[in-house]
Amino acid sequence: MSIDAATLEILKNRFLAIANQMTHVAMRSAYSTIIKEMRDISSSIFDSNLRLIAEGANVPIHLNMLKPCLESIFSYHIDIKDLQPGDVILTNDPYIGNNDESKGSHHTNDLVTVLPVFYRDELVCLSTIVGHHRDVGGTWPGTRGWNVEIWQEGLRIKPVKICKGGRLDEDVLGLILNNTRVPYDMEGDLRAQISGCEFGQNEMIKVFDRYGVQTVKDVIKELIDYSEKRTRAEIQRIPDGRFSNEEFILDDGAYGGPYKLKVEIRVEGGDLEIDYTGTHPQIEGPINAPWAATYSATHYVMRCLTDPTIPTNDGCNRPISIIAPQGTLVNCKKPAACYQRMIVCHVLVDLIMGALKDAIPEKVMADSCGCIYNFGSAINTATHPFGGEAGLPRQRWGEVVPSGLGARSYKDGISVIACHVTNVPTPPIEALEIEAPVLYLKREFNPNSAGPGKYRGGFGQILEWKTLGEGKSTRFNYTAQKHKIKPKGFFGGQSGRSGRWIINEGRDDEVQLPYSIGDTYFLNEGDTVTLYAVGGGGYGDPLERDPEEVLSDVRSELILIENAFEDYGVVIDPINLILDETATTKEREGRKALSNHRAKEVGDD
Repeated sequence: MSIDAATLEILKNRFLAIANQMTHVAMRSAYSTIIKEMRDISSSIFDSNLRLIAEGANVPIHLNMLKPCLESIFSYHIDIKDLQPGDVILTNDPYIGNNDESKGSHHTNDLVTVLPVFYRDELVCLSTIVGHHRDVGGTWPGTRGWNVEIWQEGLRIKPVKICKGGRLDEDVLGLILNNTRVPYDMEGDLRAQISGCEFGQNEMIKVFDRYGVQTVKDVIKELIDYSEKRTRAEIQRIPDGRFSNEEFILDDGAYGGPYKLKVEIRVEGGDLEIDYTGTHPQIEGPINAPWAATYSATHYVMRCLTDPTIPTNDGCNRPISIIAPQGTLVNCKKPAACYQRMIVCHVLVDLIMGALKDAIPEKVMADSCGCIYNFGSAINTATHPFGGEAGLPRQRWGEVVPSGLGARSYKDGISVIACHVTNVPTPPIEALEIEAPVLYLKREFNPNSAGPGKYRGGFGQILEWKTLGEGKSTRFNYTAQKHKIKPKGFFGGQSGRSGRWIINEGRDDEVQLPYSIGDTYFLNEGDTVTLYAVGGGGYGDPLERDPEEVLSDVRSELILIENAFEDYGVVIDPINLILDETATTKEREGRKALSNHRAKEVGDD
């Protein structure tokens, strides 16, 4: 059947709108800060053949994971033919693939709900949402801490029908609520998530009502084929060949690191293969990435490197194959812990960008800040007596900390933004202080943290808070990669800078935390935590940066005058903050002449 262009365009945008609206329904109905404020929740629509139709503009690491998760659910746990209208499948187990392959949820806090959509007794599509829930049991609240096996990360739910024929299974719900420290939030968030799936179902039924089943199916096929064709055309612009790179995680040597991530990318025509062979084996720690997480991160990067106007659906992934050896940091197997799999997934972005930088220099981005977490919990019975964890008035606060992205071939890196595969907003300080005993003291740009370059990296931030928890009730967990091995710059651009955690800065009991990833740290009432977050890497020779741009950063107090000179060769009057163009030109020409002379000496040797 021939589909006209207008119908294709209308339904393409309708599918996308429905997926986005599903997220908003769930988010605005949720109870916890992590969903209603941080928006750590994502929605997708699949057809009955498990092909992605559309996904919301939500958390990148959530989205592509649903394809392998659905394939595992219906291959090994629930017969898709047994689905009935009103059923809702729930799982949070990373290990639901064949022989416990890690092709399920990314970690136990991510609960996946799948609602089959029927139209006149025919299964036509699946309405799916994955949301990050505050707590599913485990050793510490929110499964924070240095876990070494999956059983320390809370309740694992194999795929089960939490709703049957439109009725919520109270026994399944009760089991879940009995295994969380925050049953009130859990129940509210889970019901909100199911409501978002129901919204997607209702809107898709309207689409089938208006256009008919066959027309909608034809449109879906046409859109998927169209995305595949355009993605192959994008890959064909990459020169054929093999491109490799290495990056390291746990760079400070904590817990046995640093550990190597390795990739070889093979391009041939419109096909691209990404091979992670040579990556370090999985470890006894929570940083291991399940297959589903590696799948998501890999396809996210390829969407960054291809035309953003291509509709995101199953066709985008068809030209790309992934090799991730089982039992490694990029495809862990049971019983590996995996809560902090984002440590690996963030670096996978830089790993692939770095491999392809010489092949497509105009498209890649220099290294970014990586994964940064900041979470605390405490008890204050006077100010926050309700909503407790495990029967206590313990309240949690925190965020995925935004910091600096890498620069590109034509633009500075973005400052203070949730990095790459995270893409969640920072919760308002007012919301955090209302819900937990914490006082935020500072959130501002971290000067001189951006990697210098013709286009500089994005700046990190300085974040500081004080715990108001009684006695020594405060538990603090933190993560911040790239504090030792900084985010690399490209093509002469320099690495991002800064990166450290400090307890009680400026006091007699000041302590600089030794590792970029820590186990649970206990704080006294009134203690402060300060983070100097690392900036992104620069792109291109800093001596080619527009001096006016350097002057603007100095006037904005983002870089110091001495850094303007040392990094960029830009001379600025320290009294009037005026650019000395003559002195700047002379300084830069002298440095370039010296650099050329040294290069010639090396060549002669």
